[in-house]
Amino acid sequence: MTSEATRVSIRILEKEYHVACPPEERRALIDSAELLNSRMREIRDSGKVVGLDRIAVMAALNITNELLRNKGRDDSLETDVTDRLRSLRERVESALANGQQLEL
Repeated sequence: MTSEATRVSIRILEKEYHVACPPEERRALIDSAELLNSRMREIRDSGKVVGLDRIAVMAALNITNELLRNKGRDDSLETDVTDRLRSLRERVESALANGQQLEL
C-alpha cells in the first residue's frame, strides 16, 4: 500500500531543503540529513575543501566508501554463515543417513 508523500524540511550547512517522502520514511530521511550535515561540517571545518559543491562531493564519496566497505564485510559474513550452515547440514544429513547420534 502506497501512502501519500509528506513534505519534510531538512537543514544542511545552514541551508534549508524541502523534500517529499512517504511518511514511514520520514525518520530515515531526517537521520540521513543529520549524518550528511555532520560529515559536511567536518569537511568544511577542516579547511581543506572550499565550496559547497566540493564539500558535498567529498562527503558523498566518504559515505559511499564506508557503505561499500561495510557491504564487503556483510558479504564476507554471509559467506561464512552460509559455509557453516552447509557444513552443519551435511553433518546432520550424514548422521541421519547412518542412524548415528550427532554431537554439535
